[in-house]
Amino acid sequence: MSTSETEDSVRAELTRLRESIDNIDAAVVHMLAERFKCTQQVGHLKARHHLPPADPEREARQIARLRQLAESANLDPAFAEKLLNFIIAEVIRHHETIAGGRPAV
Repeated sequence: MSTSETEDSVRAELTRLRESIDNIDAAVVHMLAERFKCTQQVGHLKARHHLPPADPEREARQIARLRQLAESANLDPAFAEKLLNFIIAEVIRHHETIAGGRPAV
């Protein structure tokens, strides 16, 4: 195989892989949007019943569960935990906003 053919083959494979990454990124965004729709409903329910925006026990269970899922998927559990902590912080912010009578954005 010539150098030009090799470069073309590498470029084609790179394009294929990047298209897969782009599709996965789109799916992740859509899944997060669905997750936040559910957590918004939780926030409204909590606000109606004067429950606190955060639930540390639930959060700890979720983190432990996600770490186990990450390990079984060969994903760094520490990374998965950081990601979930980021998401949880945003959910709590939304719940605090809802509890304050302002629409969460």
